[in-house]
Amino acid sequence: MRRGGTLILGGGPAGSAAAIALVQGGIDPSARPLLIERQREMGDAICGGFLSWQSLAALDRLGLTKLRGATLDHLRLFTPRGRADAPLPRPALGVSRRQLDSALLDLATSAGAAVERGVAVARAEGRQLWLADGTQLAADTLLLATGKHDLRGHGRPRDDADPSLGLRVRLGPAAGLSRLVGSAIELHLFDRGYAGLSLQEDGSANLCLALRKSRLIETGGPAGLLAAIGRESPALADRIAHLAPGQPIDAIAAVPYGWRTGRTTPGIFRLGDQCGVIPSLAGEGMGIALASGIAAARALTAGHGAEQFQAGFAARTRRPILVARTVLMVAERPSLAPALLALTRLAPGLAGLVARATRIGA
Repeated sequence: MRRGGTLILGGGPAGSAAAIALVQGGIDPSARPLLIERQREMGDAICGGFLSWQSLAALDRLGLTKLRGATLDHLRLFTPRGRADAPLPRPALGVSRRQLDSALLDLATSAGAAVERGVAVARAEGRQLWLADGTQLAADTLLLATGKHDLRGHGRPRDDADPSLGLRVRLGPAAGLSRLVGSAIELHLFDRGYAGLSLQEDGSANLCLALRKSRLIETGGPAGLLAAIGRESPALADRIAHLAPGQPIDAIAAVPYGWRTGRTTPGIFRLGDQCGVIPSLAGEGMGIALASGIAAARALTAGHGAEQFQAGFAARTRRPILVARTVLMVAERPSLAPALLALTRLAPGLAGLVARATRIGA
């Protein structure tokens, strides 16, 4: 059995931010954190390509200042009945998760954290882990940062009635797609779901969908779903037309959008989507991931326990997740989506207020 002090499980933004902040916080070099990541090379995740102004500030504080991306300055909202535009409070950035996660992991390594890639964890009991090859790990402190993927033994609650699913596909790059999307973060509403779309650093677009399982079943699968919502929304169909033949559609099941927790067990810090899942239409998933990693590192450096950290961070995420969940309840319903469109047209500044309300506070 391998034993360690601080073990970080997951090399996404939450885990990498925690590793970087721990080293920057002056942790004893002999007790440097060990970060375990299941992928050898970072790829694109289901969602998370939108970096708000606050996320960019957090990355800057960590020392990551050289990201390439598409500048995003306004929201473009679509329903089957039309479109509305509203400015963002401050410019944001559209990036690929491949670039972001790779850069953060490289920064964690150069800062002095120990990083092991290509290591898959099969299950856990408390702070004891079993790797896929049978190796056992035991940690004094475990930072659980596995994103939307649950670790067996530390799962989140599931909605068995009509659970939410996440899908992602890459569009383009193409000049026509760039002209259509431009500097917007787009939100396309449809029956029991929505799609978010923005350009990335290479001119391609990240199309992320969140929807109810019943809608996917009715359309016969991901390909049928894209065709169906394209028929409902001509604007979205114009964008889906830039899907290359054979392009994979990534999926993840049973995402507990709107869930958060202030509870944990001694020595286990839950970070990112493992402590709270803000509906992705808010564009604050990366913000919560980065903030939780930094806050956990500060708590550890100050000698605070996991229970104290978890309760405090749950209080910080209460408002943004509650506001985003309320917007989601409206957006998912065809009967209410037109009202959301009308409000955005009549009062574009309202979208900015919602954007501010769904950012995690300092």
